[in-house]
Amino acid sequence: MKVYIGSDHGGFFLKNEIITLLQELQVEIEDVGAFSTEAHDFGPIAKQVAEEVSNNFDSRGILICGTGIGMSIMANKVTGIRAAVVHDVFSAEATRAHNNSNVLCMGERVIGKGLAFKIVETWLSTSFDGGKHERRVNFIHEYEKHKSYLN
Repeated sequence: MKVYIGSDHGGFFLKNEIITLLQELQVEIEDVGAFSTEAHDFGPIAKQVAEEVSNNFDSRGILICGTGIGMSIMANKVTGIRAAVVHDVFSAEATRAHNNSNVLCMGERVIGKGLAFKIVETWLSTSFDGGKHERRVNFIHEYEKHKSYLN
């Protein structure tokens, strides 16, 4: 599995800590930025990570900003993306098992490094349950295909 990771300036430090964790876990990583604490808009970074994940079936993305919210809003605009803001371990497991999330969003200003590590490890190691949840995830994709007709 390859993980695309990105942040804005508000998530820069936590992103770098998570990269170290991913390297220790021997996960293939592509860091798309930001590469400093200089002010950087979250939109282009979230879009790039989401597009990479959408185009690479067996990959996942991790996005970090101040709260994780802006990143998730932008990432979820990309077809095929199921981005979830997660700030606890239970939600990390549930969003993989029930929603088959493929992009994890977190807030550096919301959680610390230790909790972030547990969230990432849980999210990466949890499998999608399928079953009744598969029907629900498929509904999302069907909606994506037909949303232009619904507006």
